[in-house]
Amino acid sequence: MPIFDTLRSMMIAVVLIFVSSLDAAEYALIADNLIDGRSNQSLKNKAVLIKDHKISAVVNVNDIPKKITKINLAGTTLMPGMINAHEHPLLYKNDYQNGHLQASSAYKALIGLSTLQGLLEAGWTTIRVMGDGDVYYANQDIRKVIDNDIFLGPRLTGAGHYISITGGGGDINFMSPEQPVIADGLIADGPDEIRKAIRQEIKYGSDWIKIMVTGAFMSVGDNPKNVAFSPEELSAAIEEASRHNIPVAAHAHATEGVNQAIIAGARSIEHGSYLDERSIDLMVDHGTFYVPTIYVGDYYANSGKLLAQSKNDDFYLSFRDDWLKMIGKAYRAGVKIAVGSDLCGYAVEPHVCAREFATLIEAGLTPMDAIKAGTIVGAELLQWDDKVGSIEAGKLADIIAVKGDPLADISKLERPVFVMKNGKIIINKLDNYSALTP
Repeated sequence: MPIFDTLRSMMIAVVLIFVSSLDAAEYALIADNLIDGRSNQSLKNKAVLIKDHKISAVVNVNDIPKKITKINLAGTTLMPGMINAHEHPLLYKNDYQNGHLQASSAYKALIGLSTLQGLLEAGWTTIRVMGDGDVYYANQDIRKVIDNDIFLGPRLTGAGHYISITGGGGDINFMSPEQPVIADGLIADGPDEIRKAIRQEIKYGSDWIKIMVTGAFMSVGDNPKNVAFSPEELSAAIEEASRHNIPVAAHAHATEGVNQAIIAGARSIEHGSYLDERSIDLMVDHGTFYVPTIYVGDYYANSGKLLAQSKNDDFYLSFRDDWLKMIGKAYRAGVKIAVGSDLCGYAVEPHVCAREFATLIEAGLTPMDAIKAGTIVGAELLQWDDKVGSIEAGKLADIIAVKGDPLADISKLERPVFVMKNGKIIINKLDNYSALTP
């Protein structure tokens, strides 16, 4: 009856408030299975002990200390919070290049915060922003309010803007020359301008530098098969960022652009649509991470939502299979592949991001390695693997639970039923939830 459902919901809410308030207490999460981010198979009969926002231990269920609160998540699999290594939270329209100038930075900060909170509820506890459609630095301000516990949100890192040449993938190339339009990217030509742009990014809080080494698929008037940055510009970008101990992410589709960026010292290659055998060898030799962002093209294929629709469709409908084969080769060769959605701004439901896992499996990754791509490998890319990405003693308690077994059905990752960040319960949707005090 409805009244009993209401009473049950009220009782669950009280329990959640009680558990969330246990900042200094120790308690145990118990589920049917545990994917810890390190092991090659799921673990059974394990409990994760939480204390002071961190994982204090992973123990056998029979070894849980007696005087401890037990949170029973029956019917689920526990795993690390997911890491999205390529996202643009401020994009609020599918046609992002037109939307870029139609809203203030303040408005974008507000909808960006809402976007990020939705992503957190969808299980993404850590997000790397790869530049965004904003004149100023809204994401850096959002990170401040999250870090200062003013608002809840995922753990953030990333770049304020993507740096592009004039006429490149980060420029607006469809307006008349009479219009002094501010581009969605940060435009810099020549080594000196690039150095200044990087210094400006760092000044306002970017802890990654994103460079548009080649053209793009979803922007107008440029060619993803063309290399935009000259070797001198690319070298200057990596050198300047490295002097400040800031890693560089290279947006690169064209083969030569991919290879030049790897050799120059980029920490990650974003997209890599036309990578070749040499690209794979170079990534292995240099320890370069690869964030392919596959599903975004599937999502927009034949949608009619992009100004550059034909360019996007031509690749994803004609070349996609070849690309996935190369991703599979890269995986088998030992390239470190990380999950990045490049998709889930305000206009897209946050659960859609998790479909990237399925595309990685389609490319040849095992389900477990696909999950690692969105957990521990992502953490290694961010150089945060000492605190997130796996369920191990001493790490921050960023943990999610999904119903059933995601190794058997990866789509389970689209709908987490339990999300915890820093030991704080963000959501719990389980009907059979129970918290048992000693």
